[in-house]
Amino acid sequence: MIPEVPKRWPGETFVCIGGGPSLTTADVDAVHGWARVIAINDAYLLAPWADVLYACDAKWWTWHHGVPSFGGPKYSIESSDPVTFPEVQVLKNTGITGLELDPTGLRTGINSGYQAINLAVHLGASRIVLLGYDMRAVGAHAHFDGYWPARAGAPYNTFLRLFPTIVEPLKTRGIAVINCTPGSALRCFPLKPLQDVLPLEVAA
Repeated sequence: MIPEVPKRWPGETFVCIGGGPSLTTADVDAVHGWARVIAINDAYLLAPWADVLYACDAKWWTWHHGVPSFGGPKYSIESSDPVTFPEVQVLKNTGITGLELDPTGLRTGINSGYQAINLAVHLGASRIVLLGYDMRAVGAHAHFDGYWPARAGAPYNTFLRLFPTIVEPLKTRGIAVINCTPGSALRCFPLKPLQDVLPLEVAA
């Protein structure tokens, strides 16, 4: 049975934390307790307290043994390589572009960062802040810890071509997305320093 994502936190700010090389412990710590957090892939290592864990790759779940230490909801998406951990809720793959409004599915954008934005919408987000969404390698590193077993180079040009297809559907629904990733190649959302987005009492 395909699960339905509940609107757990309607109207709240969400932070989607990707695994790009710019991601820092300081930025992750700064959003702890300020907003709802979706950790994507290995970002849970810096944010084990995240509200939700998302990973689209079944191999990733296998490498991490289903992440038994993570107590919140865990989500993935249908693929030819099925996720075998029953506690991971697998959503329908409903296509590549745009925004899926059916809470049993996600549009893919061919990358987990795109899917996490769609998941945040299902969960009730009114504003979404992006961290670790570099969409480019920095030197030899494509990931904040520089290591992911058997991971091939990411097709960033494809990702960057697909992200704009989710922009208008988000705007139509009044959902603001702010990219707080320093040096990000993803320019279809407004770019701001994280300190400018955090409330004054948090940023201080």
